[in-house]
Formats: sequence, C-alpha cells, structure tokens
Amino acid sequence: MTAPNDLAKRLIDASTFAIVSTVNPDGGPQSSVVWVKRDGDDVLFSTIRGRRKTRNMERDPRVSIALYDPADPYHYVEVRGPVSLTEDGGPELIEELSQKYDGAPFREGNPANVRVVVRVTPAKVISR
Repeated sequence: MTAPNDLAKRLIDASTFAIVSTVNPDGGPQSSVVWVKRDGDDVLFSTIRGRRKTRNMERDPRVSIALYDPADPYHYVEVRGPVSLTEDGGPELIEELSQKYDGAPFREGNPANVRVVVRVTPAKVISR
C-alpha cells in the first residue's frame, strides 16, 4: 500500500472533482466524474448499484482515480488500487459528499437507487 502524498491529500480533501476509471468487460476503459473524500489513506466515493462502473468494479476491482489542481492543471495526481464495495453507509457518504461539494443536502434522483460506498486502497500514487 502506498499512502497519498501531500498533493494528493490536498486535492482529495478539497472539493476537487475526480475521474475514476474502471475496466469494461471487453477490456476497454470506462471513466466517470465523481466526488471523493479520504478516510485515512483510502479514497472513498459513492455510486449506485447497477451502474456500469459498479458492475465493472464488482467484476474487476482495479481502478484509477485522477485529480488535477484547478489552480495549476499541470499538477495532478493519479491513485491506483483495488476497491472494496459495501452498501453500509451509502446514504450517509453521498450526503457528506454533497455537503462538501455543493454545500446542500443531496437529492436522490430515484428513491429506488441503492447507494454503494467504494473504498480505494492506494497501491500506487503518481503525481506531477
């Protein structure tokens, strides 16, 4: 396991949008913009059960998360590692992330959505 460096911590702790990439069944990439937070050295984000990225991570837990510094886009971080998924704490995480990024309560578009907490354990952190 590799711990996030200072730039990674700063970007993750701020309201910097992140791009998570997963692996589709055909081996091609799938990328989505997500809200993130840190829990110790792990990176957490929320998704919904049944979405393409969720199905990809259930099949292949390898992901890459990229963030760039909005003040200087030439500075960026990539966090690679395996994920674990749980429904425990799903509604609480999306609410916390909504407050962090939007400063407002989260409004779920579909009440039937099942929220999933994705925990990325960094195996490699690259920054520039």
